[in-house]
Amino acid sequence: MKKITLMGCPNVGKSVVFSRLTGVNVISSNYPGTTVDFIKGTTFIGGEKFELIDVPGTYSLEPTSKAEAVAQTMLHEGDIVITVVDATHLERNLYLTLEILETKKPAVIALNLWDETRHLGIEIDVAKLERVLGVPIVPTCAICGTGIKELASAVGDAHPSKTLKQMSEEERWLKVGEIIQDVQVVHHRHHTMWERLADTTVRPTTGIPLAILVILLMFLFIIEVGNVLIYYLMDPLFYAYYGPLIVGAVNSFVSSGLLHDLLVGTSTIESLDFEQSLGLLTTGLYVPFGVVLPFVITFYFMLSILEDTGYLPRLAVLVDTGLHKLGLHGSAIVPTILGCGCNVPGALATRILETEKQRFIAMTLMAIAIPCMAQSAMIFAILGRYGMKWILIVYSTLLVLYISLGLLLKRIVKGESPELLLEVPPYRKPDPRTLLKKTWSKAYGFLAEAVPFVILGIFIVNLLSVSGMIDILSRIFSPILTTVLGLPEGAIVALILGILRKDIAIGMLLPLGMTPQQLTISCIILTTYFPCIAAFVVLFRELGSLAMLKAVGLMAVVSLSVGIIMRVIVIGI
Repeated sequence: MKKITLMGCPNVGKSVVFSRLTGVNVISSNYPGTTVDFIKGTTFIGGEKFELIDVPGTYSLEPTSKAEAVAQTMLHEGDIVITVVDATHLERNLYLTLEILETKKPAVIALNLWDETRHLGIEIDVAKLERVLGVPIVPTCAICGTGIKELASAVGDAHPSKTLKQMSEEERWLKVGEIIQDVQVVHHRHHTMWERLADTTVRPTTGIPLAILVILLMFLFIIEVGNVLIYYLMDPLFYAYYGPLIVGAVNSFVSSGLLHDLLVGTSTIESLDFEQSLGLLTTGLYVPFGVVLPFVITFYFMLSILEDTGYLPRLAVLVDTGLHKLGLHGSAIVPTILGCGCNVPGALATRILETEKQRFIAMTLMAIAIPCMAQSAMIFAILGRYGMKWILIVYSTLLVLYISLGLLLKRIVKGESPELLLEVPPYRKPDPRTLLKKTWSKAYGFLAEAVPFVILGIFIVNLLSVSGMIDILSRIFSPILTTVLGLPEGAIVALILGILRKDIAIGMLLPLGMTPQQLTISCIILTTYFPCIAAFVVLFRELGSLAMLKAVGLMAVVSLSVGIIMRVIVIGI
């Protein structure tokens, strides 16, 4: 079976073309770095079966990051290349296209985003461009499906370019200029509303206040809508319907004893307690579904809007100067925001950063100071009832940690921090169906991962309680927990479970009857200490054993230090 590699710069619509050609349910986003590893699928063209490979976006075949190195490797493994070009940024895309065609691989070019060229006043002579490049060229609009059938048909006509020779970098850029002058005309036109908005959001004087407003509104939406979903949907569902049904069913075959307590904990039909009962079928399901899921859904919905409108690259431009002071650059905002959803894809997304220094700093700061959405949901849930100020204390502390640790790591971590190289796409109206599909896909992924860990966590707590290990561990760590940090001995349970999942660990604080001050300190400690097991595995794989040990040591020192400091600060509030 022949292999077709799908190549192109970041954010040109490769993943959407891939989805159109294969039918695979691929998630595409409107910012660079979405694909950090290659994806495979199969497609039938002219009765022949092909393996189609969507490789990471790259600006050049001279890789500066792991994602670009993957792209270079996969190019040489393919039999045919489909080069996806952003027709609205033809000059920027042609350099990579020339590099690919110089390899003499059979190629076809998809001139994507063709519909937007008309809106932008760009006129491209496709026939002339085809003669210059010497391979078939098909105008496409992958989002609406225009030209995809013609692109598939053109694969059968793919052949190496006969018009291009090997060039140096300088010769290649000169050739790009000649081609643009020969085949493209840009007509004068008035700025659209989207373009005026684009200009406003990248100017520091207007863009930074707007960015702060956007982020505040985003999290306000998450908190308010999440609470509404819990109050009007999830709590009635659990307390009025599910609770009586499941407790009654368990009582019908085992009314007391170890198995009863393991399944429904201390809950009875007359007194349902989903937060503190610690039953596998009560707390084990209520925490992920009733408490966390509403916030996860609203977060991923808002993140999908920011992705698909094209706002995230502009945010990267705005924060570039500030992140340089932390040893990063603007592109680091992408894994940071992804880390707000889940640290695992956030860590993987650091592959778009060019150097080991940047990747170590980005992953370490994320593991210490960026709580995932599931964890944030639990923080909102347990602290929100005491007032917004406690939530603000937690996140203000984490922000201070992010900045101060970044300033420190920039100085002590060896390596380079290159400048930002980022393609900023035009603003686009997001597709409602795509937004819903992405939100559901990510929420489903959370549930598939979270529910087993929650149930496992509840089971471990019960096992530790029955065996007496909780009492032993509480006595061992009592001097640190009670004397140094001012927390109850039972908090050791949350610290143990935090290694499995931090959101579950925070949920385990509910039965301990803590004060708002103690809950705030506990949330900060659980956020800053060791990552959950899934994030730990990914960080270990991405950083290597030595770098991971350094990061873990830093986490332990920071967690204990900030816990001591915060006890002094919040004790009088």
